Amino acid sequence: YEIGVRLVGSEMCIRDRPMDVLKQAQKDFISYGESGMNVMEMSHRSAEYQSIIDTAEADLRELLNIPDNYDVLFLQGGASMQFAMVPMNLMTKHKKIHAVNTGQWSRKAIAEAKKFGEVNVVASSEDKTFSYIPKLSAELFTPDADYVHITSNNTIYGTKYTKLPPVGNLPLVSDMSSCILSEEINVADYGLIYAGAQKNIGPAGVTIVIARKDLVENAPEDIPTMLRYKTHADNGSMFNTPPTYAIYIAGLVFKHLKKLGGVSEMEKINREKAAMLYDFLDNSSLFSATVSGADRSMMNVPFVTGDAELDKEFVAEAKKAGLVNLKGHRSVGGMRASIYNAMPEDGVRTLIAFMAEFEAKHR
Repeated sequence: YEIGVRLVGSEMCIRDRPMDVLKQAQKDFISYGESGMNVMEMSHRSAEYQSIIDTAEADLRELLNIPDNYDVLFLQGGASMQFAMVPMNLMTKHKKIHAVNTGQWSRKAIAEAKKFGEVNVVASSEDKTFSYIPKLSAELFTPDADYVHITSNNTIYGTKYTKLPPVGNLPLVSDMSSCILSEEINVADYGLIYAGAQKNIGPAGVTIVIARKDLVENAPEDIPTMLRYKTHADNGSMFNTPPTYAIYIAGLVFKHLKKLGGVSEMEKINREKAAMLYDFLDNSSLFSATVSGADRSMMNVPFVTGDAELDKEFVAEAKKAGLVNLKGHRSVGGMRASIYNAMPEDGVRTLIAFMAEFEAKHR
């Protein structure tokens, strides 16, 4: 998991899932309800499991207010599989798409899409190490394309879209792997959303796709069966055995979010966490954020001291203090705090306190 701060020994900072979810999973581990079986032992064709996946879908639809004309799919293969599945299913009429390049994951999606047709990269922030979201105007998105692809949040570089590109009538496709359920969105603004679950939802193994039904229905019939969205939509995500336990955990997380107050409440918490950390960075005499302005991510906060050796010392000292996974990506350097949904405010405060102490020692 890519949690940037974890308080060793603290219940409040257990990796990617809140404690009530873990405790319920622990309770169900020997026997889910009266079934006498762990969810992993169940037939995915059983009534018990059908209820699990149906409830998970219903709760996700409620959390994101997903319209009835969208399919919700629980798939496998991660977001990386979607880099191919999306163009295979959607790049069908013009054999061309528009894409915005804002980091490593959008770059990989672009490379994969090129195997199926033309990719017009309308804008890129690579010139400044992906430290901003390019300005986008309507004339960039000509109608001779099948869809527009973006990556809503960029984990490595710490940027996010604060407003959607003006794509007109073109379907907008977004990789939301690192920001889904972190803030409110209008699903109807998108033709298709995909997200690996392992950042904000649950364990790796399940990928969520939310796709407009007309896009699913109009896909070519010669796509390999398992790579065709319609296969999974027609079979309730159970054409073959799905990642049953990962979906079960995801369902528990959905219930946790509903109990919390929904995505709107989660967004409020996330904004407060990010604001605390950015405020410290903006007023620090030692540390500085690598992204400025409105493009800053709420989920991933890269920062540096300006001295590579001091950055290494900070990461090492932080680890000794129980603050782990703070080393930045090699293409950026420095540090990165990933403060996903399950990271409590106390975890961010602990990081800030340690940073202040480190700064005082190195004035």
